[in-house]
Amino acid sequence: MRCFVTGGTGFLGVYLIRELLAAGHEVVALVRDPARGKVLTAAAAGAPGHIDLSNGDITDKESMRAGMSGADAVYHLAAWYKIGAGGAGARTAERINVEGTRNVLELMRELEIAKGVYTSTLAVNSDTGGKLVDEDHDYQGSHLSIYDRTKWRAHHEVAVPMMADGLPLVVVMPGLVYGPGDTSSIRRTIRKYLRGKLPMLPKLAEYCWAHVADVAHGHVLAMEKGQPGEKYILAGERCRLAAAFELMEELCGVKAPKRRAGPGLLRFLSAFMQAFAWAGLPEDYQPETLRVIAQATYLGNNEKARRELGYEPRPLREGLTETLQVEMQDLGMAYPV
Repeated sequence: MRCFVTGGTGFLGVYLIRELLAAGHEVVALVRDPARGKVLTAAAAGAPGHIDLSNGDITDKESMRAGMSGADAVYHLAAWYKIGAGGAGARTAERINVEGTRNVLELMRELEIAKGVYTSTLAVNSDTGGKLVDEDHDYQGSHLSIYDRTKWRAHHEVAVPMMADGLPLVVVMPGLVYGPGDTSSIRRTIRKYLRGKLPMLPKLAEYCWAHVADVAHGHVLAMEKGQPGEKYILAGERCRLAAAFELMEELCGVKAPKRRAGPGLLRFLSAFMQAFAWAGLPEDYQPETLRVIAQATYLGNNEKARRELGYEPRPLREGLTETLQVEMQDLGMAYPV
């Protein structure tokens, strides 16, 4: 099968492309910078599949036409993701997450591609208030971040209406994706913890943790077994952020911070830091970042994906063990035997 993939050089995209190549598929990966595609050509070495790099950008629909032409399937993973970017990131997020998604799906329809998988997120539901929601949850309130808001628009204003009009698309909704090779704030937080530089943890922030390889496999399952027009939550084990670091302490022996910041304190700090946003604050101290970790519970029920796709995410303990081993090795630390 010939698969056209956007976002292939990203954290999740690299894992997806490795799996597609290992299964013998032909992959066309859209890349803005050919130099970044080297990680993908390296992944193809020795694999039964084949990869071609196609120069283009999801914000320019015509730049994708040649690469997508002749594809049997489209995986649209590319997105702007940066919590704490401040107001300057809003226009970029709209251009990539909303208009870029529109470009990919419109071209998929024009070229009559047989099937596509679009990577949405549990964050379209914003803070679920501690509730484990399913695919039918329809959140209509305000959002905690630019990312949440623009992914909500791409999901509800672009993907869902086009599916209703007959586009053969499946939507997948990952929760918190973690694992070796992560480029998000979670990896940054884990490395701070391992260095003993993490002062405290939010008391109530809670996520559904899924290992990146499991989420990548969930995308393949969605293409193979998912029904067009349907949405599937590719989330993993539910765990508060503070409890996850307590588990890491148990696994690797590095002491986790004992101090817990409640939502009231973090919201106060968010409002306080707003006065200094002009100064170019670090990402972890941006008002938006503090607002998100103050109250975010991004929770979703993966029962539908388990039942209809055969999705089986690994336990958090197993995934964190692998992640800690890789990060500690990179930092020159010994993981306990």
